[in-house]
Amino acid sequence: MLANLTTPLLGIVDTAVVGHLPDPRFIGGVAVGSLIFSFLFWSFGFLRMGTTGFTAQAYGAGDRDELRAALLRPLALALVFGLVIIATQVPVRGLALWAIDASAAVSGEAATYFDIRIWSAPAALVNFTLFGWLLGVQRARTALVLQIVLNGINIVLDLVFVLGFGWGVAGVAWATLAAEVGAAALGLAVVWRHLGRRLERGDLERLLERSRMLALFRVNIDIFLRTLCLLLASGAFTAQSAGFGDVTLAGNAILLKLQTVVAYGLDGLAHALEVLAGSAYGARNRRTFRQVIVVCSLWALGAALLLSLVFAAAGTPIVAVFTDIASVRESAETYLWWIVLSPLVSVWSFLLDGIFIGATRTAAMRNAAFLSLGCFLALSWALVPWLGNHGLWLSFTLYMAARAITLALWYPALERSAGSPGESSRPNG
Repeated sequence: MLANLTTPLLGIVDTAVVGHLPDPRFIGGVAVGSLIFSFLFWSFGFLRMGTTGFTAQAYGAGDRDELRAALLRPLALALVFGLVIIATQVPVRGLALWAIDASAAVSGEAATYFDIRIWSAPAALVNFTLFGWLLGVQRARTALVLQIVLNGINIVLDLVFVLGFGWGVAGVAWATLAAEVGAAALGLAVVWRHLGRRLERGDLERLLERSRMLALFRVNIDIFLRTLCLLLASGAFTAQSAGFGDVTLAGNAILLKLQTVVAYGLDGLAHALEVLAGSAYGARNRRTFRQVIVVCSLWALGAALLLSLVFAAAGTPIVAVFTDIASVRESAETYLWWIVLSPLVSVWSFLLDGIFIGATRTAAMRNAAFLSLGCFLALSWALVPWLGNHGLWLSFTLYMAARAITLALWYPALERSAGSPGESSRPNG
């Protein structure tokens, strides 16, 4: 959870430093630029989630050779995909800005952000892979250190470039680029030392083993499609926010940063489930599989209640940290209670995500994501013309509930596949 919470802290600082500039277009530009990269980079989120699932299962089964392969396969993919993103940046930028259709002022700032940050693509995808592998081998403390390094560099450079040098949105983008490259270099050095030996011919043969490569691509395609659905929902939310004007877009952007705190904080417990449930699944121990789900669920419910109480008690001063533009504050405060409700609704979808990722049961996740996206689009189509921005937030809240309900339909079959209660097939030693 601590490792995860450093990520929304970064987004909060990004928004806060430009939120005190004299025009809401700066907040909107960072919001739109960040959305583009969330969509672009997290389309490859399978490099994190799939890596954690396969690594946790290899860890639970005691297969050391596969632990190495579970890192090297997605690392190679991360570098290739990162270079492809850089090579296709011009049409990607044009399509993204056209799809969001913000005002000319906001789009101009977003384009500035995009043109700088795009060069971090290989490093960002490598960081996904490293973080997923470290979680899978239960090195969460090391993952926390890397996240703190990444986000700490970014926050310091945000303050220097934006408030010190006056670079505006470009300063936010340069800070993120420098942080992602630095964290990737440090992470590779740490993980390489952990692996303990140089690559050998046997490693290459294992990497190219047909059955494991097919399993990797199957899982990655499922997670890609699932993540694409989530990003389409986020993109549709921001695009509809832009339709209400720059002030509402900026207010919603602030509230989405608070939603990001909810998502990343509760996702920390989902990551714990990925690791622990995945390890129990790999060991074919259904009893342990159930136990870790119950324990993590109790922790998650407590965390969700705490987040709701914090937002209810301190939401208004928290919003004030982001901006001193009165109209933007007023817009965010008007819809703040949706964020108060969000943790209690969202927590169950995050937990179920963790269970299914740990077990690499990704087809169910893909199908649930398709159904949930359909729910969101239908709800927003019906409710936004009637209720305006409240209708948009209501649609988003029901969408989070739909994510949990649809995954719950597939859970009984997943539990039955986890082995016999109390039995384990993990090798001795």
